[in-house]
Amino acid sequence: MSGLGPEVDPTPRPLPARIRLRGQHVELEPLHVRHAPELFRAAQGADASWAGLGYGPFPTQDAMTKFVGDFAATHDPMVWAARPVATGVVSGWLSLMDIQPRHAAIELGHIWFAPSMQRTRAATEAMVMLLRLAADDLGYRRLVWKCNALNEASRRAASRLGFTYEGRHRAHMVVKGRLRDTDWFSIVGEEWPRCRDAMLAWLAPENFAPDGTALRGMAALRASLPGA
Repeated sequence: MSGLGPEVDPTPRPLPARIRLRGQHVELEPLHVRHAPELFRAAQGADASWAGLGYGPFPTQDAMTKFVGDFAATHDPMVWAARPVATGVVSGWLSLMDIQPRHAAIELGHIWFAPSMQRTRAATEAMVMLLRLAADDLGYRRLVWKCNALNEASRRAASRLGFTYEGRHRAHMVVKGRLRDTDWFSIVGEEWPRCRDAMLAWLAPENFAPDGTALRGMAALRASLPGA
């Protein structure tokens, strides 16, 4: 019938479960109030890292503990604490959110990494692990990334991972008393395998020089894969 999109499997996708996920560089643990002391220590001197989020920084450990206790009790977003293997110390969190099982759509968001974790293999692997959980394990066909239109670091991260820019919601919301435009990005079903394979190729040990420098970026790796 004209004017309608392609038929798809309409089976609702499962909801994410509160499970521990283990990678080579990071472990993801369902967020719990017991993580608050480590998170508070990781956040010291990193007030600027909260600029793109609707909460933080937290002035005291008690304030962090209260927030984490509430945040950990939610099912959407479903939040994981990130513990890099190299340090053994919880240094951030990230979530799956805006979970729409009937539409097979899900967002990767609420990403906060302490400076010690930013731009590390652990940070990249943490995001890849949740994307793989959503797409490969649970069968979601639309993966979403949203950010403040002024957040260039988040926009670059979305592009690096292979998300496609979809557009801007103007005057979309108020965050910390400021009007925010929101940029939307996505990876959809047929794009996911190539994006995933590039992510895994980037994380592979052979992609890194002895000094830890990546030999090839994700964009170059995606371009080298079939379907590019």
